[in-house]
Amino acid sequence: MTDARLRYGRGSLALSFLVQGVAFALLVTRIPAIQDRYGISDGLLPVFLAAVPVLAGTASVATEKLVAGVRPGTVLRWAQPVVLLALLGVGAGSEMWQAAVALGVFGLAVGALDASMNMMGVSLQRAYGRSIMLGFHAAYSLGGIAGASMAWAGAHGDLPLLVSYLPAVLVLLPAALLGSRWYTDGRELTAEGPHEATGAGAGASVPFRMLLPLCLVMAFAYIGDSTVSNWSAKYLQDVLGSSEQLATVPYNVYMVTTLLGRAVGDLGVRRFGAVAVVRGGSVLAASGFAVVAVAPGAWWGMLGFTLLGLGLCVIVPQTFAAAGRMFPGASDVAVARLNVFNYVGFLVGSPLVGALGDAWSYRGAMAVPMALVLATLLYARSFGGESARYGGGHERARAADVG
Repeated sequence: MTDARLRYGRGSLALSFLVQGVAFALLVTRIPAIQDRYGISDGLLPVFLAAVPVLAGTASVATEKLVAGVRPGTVLRWAQPVVLLALLGVGAGSEMWQAAVALGVFGLAVGALDASMNMMGVSLQRAYGRSIMLGFHAAYSLGGIAGASMAWAGAHGDLPLLVSYLPAVLVLLPAALLGSRWYTDGRELTAEGPHEATGAGAGASVPFRMLLPLCLVMAFAYIGDSTVSNWSAKYLQDVLGSSEQLATVPYNVYMVTTLLGRAVGDLGVRRFGAVAVVRGGSVLAASGFAVVAVAPGAWWGMLGFTLLGLGLCVIVPQTFAAAGRMFPGASDVAVARLNVFNYVGFLVGSPLVGALGDAWSYRGAMAVPMALVLATLLYARSFGGESARYGGGHERARAADVG
């Protein structure tokens, strides 16, 4: 029975990651259409875009306090529908204040959702006794590809935002609610104490000095990710001289390679350990930035972005898993605080590269995320010993393999 609960819990959480990937991609890939619909000026648009991660970070901190009294699964069960309804609200409004409210609700719900999803992922990985976190993030990447494809179809067909969003919400909302019936907190199925099983670890101590290396790694990874998301098309077209059509390809390639890397990444962690996988991913991602920076033409640039996807994709899931290993009695607290640096990296990355590109050169600007990602090597030991291949702080014996 325990094995079945773990399998159902794993499947339902993977569905939540996929749904979130779809929702986020539908929002960010239609930003130009949102701007046009609400008449948001170019000067005001960055304020709207920055407000979402700021509110998400605030909600992540609040989730740390919330899970002291309720399980992360309860937070996730209600945060995900709010995200989808807020997305629908973005497409349904007509006044700027309505866009502000919808995006604000979206940001708050996303922060709670991201934190609670990864809390549950960490607890399930501990219960499994082997690496499965990359698989959850692979589901998110798959959802991102699906959402971006839906957004492309909506833009290509010149569909209104509400018409583009409504079918996705009508399918995903009931699916998410149904899937939430099988949410499982892995701590309920292990020998850990009742305090930890209720998610009440929010009262436990998580010294920031110990968590700081992982926070920096998280921020560095998202600075790299936001660089690709926001600047890959412009870089290929303006710096490497590609066509407008070809300039849209790197981000798609990046997402596909992210999916592929995460789909097989858990096998690498089980075989070589988390430290080796993170080190390899950091070197590969830094190599990708180097290739992009010196690329003589568009196709070399494409190769660089491919390497980036394969390298960066393993870092974020393993950073969450490492926080769970570092603070096994307070993993919810550690994950919630670590998740804030997801949004810090997102906020810093795009403006940083843009400012350096304008003041210096975009080729030179690529050296900054390259150096930051490479700096992850300095903190690799924070991911555990060379044998850290599993979800817990120690190898957990299993009576049966749960899939």
